[in-house]
Parts: sequence; structure tokens; C-alpha cells
Amino acid sequence: MSVSNSNREVDDIRKTQGTHYGFIILMIGTLSVLGSLGLARFGYTMVLPSMQKGLGLTNAETGTIATGNFIGYLALALVGGFLASHYGPRRVIVTALFLVGGSLLLTATSRGFITAFFWRLVTGMGSGGSNVPVMGLLSAWFVREKRGRAAGLVVGGSSLGVILTGAFVPIILGHTGPEGWKAAWVALGMAALFIAVLAWIFLRNTPGEMGILPMGSPLEPVPPGEGADKKKGPPLSWGAVYRSSSVWHLAAIYASFGFSYIIYCTFFAKYLQDEIGYSVEKAGKIWQMVGWISIFCGLVWGWFSDRAGRKAALFVVSLLQGAAYMIFALWRENAGFMISAGIFGITAWSIPAIMAAACGDRLGPKLAPAALGFITLFFGIAQAGGPAVAGLLADRAGSFVPAFLCAGAIAWLGALGSLFLKKEPESV
Repeated sequence: MSVSNSNREVDDIRKTQGTHYGFIILMIGTLSVLGSLGLARFGYTMVLPSMQKGLGLTNAETGTIATGNFIGYLALALVGGFLASHYGPRRVIVTALFLVGGSLLLTATSRGFITAFFWRLVTGMGSGGSNVPVMGLLSAWFVREKRGRAAGLVVGGSSLGVILTGAFVPIILGHTGPEGWKAAWVALGMAALFIAVLAWIFLRNTPGEMGILPMGSPLEPVPPGEGADKKKGPPLSWGAVYRSSSVWHLAAIYASFGFSYIIYCTFFAKYLQDEIGYSVEKAGKIWQMVGWISIFCGLVWGWFSDRAGRKAALFVVSLLQGAAYMIFALWRENAGFMISAGIFGITAWSIPAIMAAACGDRLGPKLAPAALGFITLFFGIAQAGGPAVAGLLADRAGSFVPAFLCAGAIAWLGALGSLFLKKEPESV
């Protein structure tokens, strides 16, 4: 190859890198998280009061329906990660998003507790089957130095869900009468199906399928389609996931986050209204502030983890979140609640982003979805148990203060545990 031809080839690659397809992956990944978590999970929070009245459900039944969603998420979070590593993330993500959209539509047909529980269970399965592979996909599309920022941007889909469902679901309910909860589920389902179509059109498993390099790579030519056929490469070592002590360590830290954050999120408004005496509107405004502040929290802490390391990022974020829960319990004035909400908002979804990057660092792009699915299993179990423990503490103490103190202590335990993470590999 002549020098001129070589230079021309490198120039072509530089042009490709200038408008890298990774930006499309980021956009569709963010929308996928919006569909799998933002609409599917946070939509329930907004539709619940109207749906409860329409179906005549008790509080215990509505809580059980929410638990069903978490169970479904758990069931597919682990399996979805391994399926994505074996069959490719795109196929699994698209299928799961269609499952989310279809089940949200069918939730509108619920006639009572049993059918509502079933469709929320199925929605949870779709959420777990799409969210985990989406986060794992980023390890293939971005070099290690950019993975944290990429994952941090994508988790912002959860914040978009909080904001959009909080803004539009009340409008739908206000214009459709007593049966408005059905229209709300239909709207959420159609939005999720639209996202599924976009994912089907635009997602790709690896940069090699398009003849480009991961975003941030040195400029070298890649033959089109390289890496698209996994059968030509060595078989994946599945045992590397559960044999890795680092993966188990990450799972424990992730569990501490799942247990603590869900207590804060679940009982935030109830605590302010029932114990402090705030109106629904005042408590809602503070919670909405969390949604707005948290939009770019993952991006900020993802960048921090790229620069300072995953260990340092996990320590600082867990420390701050523990402080947010402690302040919420002990500083029972408006200033304390605002500061607590602000601290939580700037860190809210950052740990999932850091975990996605950390899995890619330790096991590489191909096994990253499987590793993320594995640690998400422990996160999900802790998340499911958090509200039950908090409720028990509140019943015994007559206040949610001990529950928030417990959440803070567990978050700080996770911060302590992060200090003992093994040094990250030099490059993966």
C-alpha cells in the first residue's frame, strides 16, 4: 500500500470517527432505558391512584403488584444478560422492548388484581430483559476511558421517565375521566413500542459490524463486518463471570445501593406528607426537583469514574447517598429536605452507570452484559427487600426515621466495601 493510499484511508476513518455511530447508540440506548424503566416502572407510580380506584384494589394489593414488577425484572435481568452475550444485545433488547410495550397496552385490559399483577410481572420481565443488555452493549461501543460517561448518559433515560410521566400522565387522566388509567397505559405502551421500533432499526451489536472502531479508539482501519460473526471467535468463558471475585464484590456493593435507594424513593412522599405535614403538591415539587437534577448525574459521575477510577467513584457516590438519607431522617426542616433531595439528585442513577462500566473493564465487552446481569440479580433481591424491611421498622417505631437511618447505614457500608475493590486492569 502506498503512503498516499494509507493516508487517504486514515483520513476516511477520521471522518467516520468525527460522526461516530456511537452517538446513535447513545441516543437509542437512552430511549431504551426510558422505555424499559422510565415508562414501565415510574409510569406505575403516576397511574396507580386512578387505577386503584378503578379496579377497587387495596393498598396491600397495589404493593403486591409493584412487587410482581420487581420479580419479573429479576427473572430476566440475569437471563437477559447471558442471552445478550450469546445471541447479541440487539436481538434481546428489541424483543424485550416489544414485550414491555405490549404488556403496558394489555395492562389497560386488567379487570382486577390477578390480571393487573400478571401484566406488571410481564412488564418487569421486559424491563430486565432490555435494560441490562442496553447497559452492557456500551462496553463494545466505547473504549474503557469513555465507558463511564457513555453509561452515565444512557441512565438519564430514567430521569426522563420521571419527568415525562409526571408531566403527561396527569394530563391524560384529567381529560379521560374515571377510566383514564386505561388511556394512560395505552399511551405508555405505544411510546414503548415506538422506542422498540427505533431500537430495531438503529441498534448494532458491535462497531465491527459497521467496519468502524469503538468510540475513542486509535485510528486504524477495520474490515467491514469484523466481529459480526461470533461463531468464528473463541467460545465465551461463562465461568469467568461467577468465578471472578471482583464481580462478586461489585454485586455486594450494588446490593447495598438497591436496598438503600429504594427505601428513600418509595417512602419519600409518604414521610413528608404523613409525618412532616406537607401537602401532596409540596412533596411532589421536591420530588420533581430530584428528577430534574438527576438528568445528567450519571454523565457527571461516569466521567469521574473514567478519570478517577470505578473504586473512587463508587466510594464517593455511596458516601453522598448515605448522607442524603441521614439528612432526610435527622434534619426535619424544609432546608434539610431540599438539601437531601439535591444530594440524592446529583447521584441518583450514577451507580448503575458505574457498574456497567466496571463490568466491561473486568470481563471485556462480550461478557459485560452477562456480568451486569449477574450482579443485577443481587441488586434486585436487595431492592425487593428494602421496602419490606423499612415498613417493618416504621410499624415498630411509629416513624420512618429508623428506616431512613437504616438506608443511610447500608449505603455507607457499600462505600466502605468499595474501598476494598481490587485494582482495575490496565486496559480491556
